[in-house]
Amino acid sequence: MFMATKKKPITFAICVSDGGYDDLEVWKVYRVLPDAKAAEVGCLRVIDESGEDYLYPASRFESVELPATARTRLFAGKRGHSGRVAAKSR
Repeated sequence: MFMATKKKPITFAICVSDGGYDDLEVWKVYRVLPDAKAAEVGCLRVIDESGEDYLYPASRFESVELPATARTRLFAGKRGHSGRVAAKSR
């Protein structure tokens, strides 16, 4: 788990199966937001291709550890999204 700030852990995961979700790309690295309730039901809160964070089955992803420079660049690339929380029904 990586720390972007002292308060919020920032992690990344690679999509290994889109499972028919249009807002996911296989083999792409996604930012994962902490969400204990999502984890309880086997999901991850992921910022997807829409730029929003949604719940997806954790089985669609593998956690990845990235070098500090890659984490910084990926995190910087995700800024500017609204951060609005929503849930997709599938």
